[in-house]
Amino acid sequence: FVFFFHSSVSHRFIAKPCALGLKVQANGPQKAQPNAILEKVFTAITKHPDEKRLEGLSKQLDWDVRSIQRWFRQRRNQEKPSTLTKFCESMWRFTFYLYIFTYGVRFLKKTPWLWNTRQCWNGYPYQPLMPDLHYYYIVELSFYWSLMFSQFIDIKRKDFGIMFTHHIVTVTLITFSYVTNLTRVGTLTLCLHDAADVVLEAAKMANYCKCQKLSDLLFLTFAIVFIVSRLGIYPLWILNTTLFELYEALGNFPALWVFNMLLVVLQILHCFWSYLIVKAAYKAISKGKVAKDDRSDIESSSDEEETVPRSKTLHSTITTNGTGGANGTNGYLTGGTCSEEH
Repeated sequence: FVFFFHSSVSHRFIAKPCALGLKVQANGPQKAQPNAILEKVFTAITKHPDEKRLEGLSKQLDWDVRSIQRWFRQRRNQEKPSTLTKFCESMWRFTFYLYIFTYGVRFLKKTPWLWNTRQCWNGYPYQPLMPDLHYYYIVELSFYWSLMFSQFIDIKRKDFGIMFTHHIVTVTLITFSYVTNLTRVGTLTLCLHDAADVVLEAAKMANYCKCQKLSDLLFLTFAIVFIVSRLGIYPLWILNTTLFELYEALGNFPALWVFNMLLVVLQILHCFWSYLIVKAAYKAISKGKVAKDDRSDIESSSDEEETVPRSKTLHSTITTNGTGGANGTNGYLTGGTCSEEH
């Protein structure tokens, strides 16, 4: 609830004035002309009428099929959020990721397990829960709970199922590691994941502001940080200590296998997103600009008209997650000049 409240306040009093100051477009997609019959079909029957239904509506309204297809396309796009709304969402997530990543780095600098992961298991399970560590965990857990629920009301993505799985795994991991006192390695995992999400949300905001060169640079930076942290540091640092050092220090116990299974699922998601990021980065290098990234932030209703020139739809297809988170996303991204999660 607190995160929803802060998100609403941030959108209205901070992000929106910043967006307007940066001349981010406040208008949404073109609205379809009012039509009671088509509206009833759209809301009660189908948003994607087949050929047979289109022909029936054409006869009933004395419209040509092409006009009816265009009406349904405009009506679907009408439900998309404006660029202003998407900028506000990204700014809120950027602010949180920047804060929590900075907090995590400052906290871990004072701990003995940052550079020696074997220290994660010294004295386990009788390790004291420090107030700073407790705060770090509670804030991260609250944020990912908010992401999981807000996913149902935020911008709809094609990768909804994958991001929902990511949020479930993340919330389960945070909760399970807290309950079983595996919090030391948990703090390393959280801080490592937040690093890429900061750059991701910054890339989105630059993209919404139509700062193409900055957006491209930030996206390529994000791609490098994501791949190095999730495919390099994560398995060599986190998985190595939970799969091998933990077993050497404490032997076999049930929580070890559950914990490692969840961490491995997270790594599988990392591999999937990295593949899509590499595709986007390759297009950026070969074409001189960041092309569409299919990884995450593509809206499920974004079926643009085939006859519209690419130059007119380049910016309109851009929308992240996650986190990342995500987001986070943690959360993640697509399209236009800069791809966009937990």
